[in-house]
Amino acid sequence: MAPEYHHHPYAHAPCGPPPPHVDGFGAIRNRKQTQIQRRTVDYTGSVVRYTQIRKWSSSDLWPPAACSSINNPFAAQFVHSCTNYRARASSINRVLWTPSGRRLITGSQNGEFTLWNGDSFNHELRIQAHDHAIRSMAWSFGDEDWISGDDGGTIRYWKSNMNNVLVKESAHQESVRDLSFCKSNLKFCSCSDDTTVKIWDFERCQQEKTLTGHGWNVTSVDWHPTNSLIASGGWDSVVKLWDARSGRELCSFYDHKNWVHSVKWNRNGNWLLTASKDQVIKLYDLRAMKELRSFRGHQNKVTALAWHPLTEDYFVSGSSDGSIFHWLVGHETPQVEIPNAHSNSYNNSVWDLQWHPIGHMICSGSNDRTTKFWCRSGDKSKISQNQSIGNQNSAFACHMNSNVPFPFHGPPTIATRNEGTIGSGGVGTIIPGVGIAV
Repeated sequence: MAPEYHHHPYAHAPCGPPPPHVDGFGAIRNRKQTQIQRRTVDYTGSVVRYTQIRKWSSSDLWPPAACSSINNPFAAQFVHSCTNYRARASSINRVLWTPSGRRLITGSQNGEFTLWNGDSFNHELRIQAHDHAIRSMAWSFGDEDWISGDDGGTIRYWKSNMNNVLVKESAHQESVRDLSFCKSNLKFCSCSDDTTVKIWDFERCQQEKTLTGHGWNVTSVDWHPTNSLIASGGWDSVVKLWDARSGRELCSFYDHKNWVHSVKWNRNGNWLLTASKDQVIKLYDLRAMKELRSFRGHQNKVTALAWHPLTEDYFVSGSSDGSIFHWLVGHETPQVEIPNAHSNSYNNSVWDLQWHPIGHMICSGSNDRTTKFWCRSGDKSKISQNQSIGNQNSAFACHMNSNVPFPFHGPPTIATRNEGTIGSGGVGTIIPGVGIAV
């Protein structure tokens, strides 16, 4: 019997793939092509523009103290909010920029790493990195390796391509709260809820010393930028300084009245910043071994700190009520307040703050399951014109004269740098930490 043939609408079409509106089964689909526009902060355009006109600018030969700064140097302008997949969303415990600044890595409560694009803020990669909640991440100064720690006491080694190359299980008996590299990359330190601080050989991943002296959980640790000196703080309300070579305790500060959540060295190496549950931020001078300044303004415990990578007297703090404050060392009150930087129906603590390597943008990770990006206003960080920055966030209802959006509590007052600074005041003020003019 002769075979039965069925006519196909595209049986006599020329060879090759079907038309774009037709799938492999001959079904016709009406597809509407829509262009998705994303918020973008592109700093490369400003750099290229600067290199083009700098030879015509006579101010390039002036010292930095003689050059006027931009109108608003504080990175308080909301840019974008990133959230992991809704089905697996969890609090963001850590945020970490890659050394190039092109990517941002977030560590979450469910043990996942999420890779975000640093320019357009879109999701690029998500991996299940740890079996427990991620509590700490640190990038080596060699820019090729980084490490992470979790609630199970495990420390993992990672390459820049997100490959896990080594797992050190039971590095601590309890949660690894913080990690920090020394400048030479030969060693790093870790702290844990088991009340100890440990020093490790990075190449061999072997423990060298165990520093004991804290009476409760140790929540933060930071290696000095130039010396073999380690600072640590914990729930015993004590800040301790350690000699990394001998493992000996050098000094203890008992000025805080409650848990110490964060300790951060300034890049000048002379200032140590600490944040506590007593709502106070304290600045210590290493040369005098005493408290230099106290910063008050937060209405809840201070959970995160971050020094600006380029401006020595500028730092940012985050609180458990979701607020982010911007400070200058010479001022006792915050220069910029963002009371509802992170807000939700449940706990909205800001767990971590991380500056972009060139300092034009800062990222915050919170218990409200979001990662938010903030940049400076003005011409140093260009925002694409097809976006309405801040309009997507209903909390941003008030604006300053410089069109910087801020939350509910009205436009903040940005103080000038020549009011209340340490030293003689004004442009050219001497900073105690470095002894040079700013």
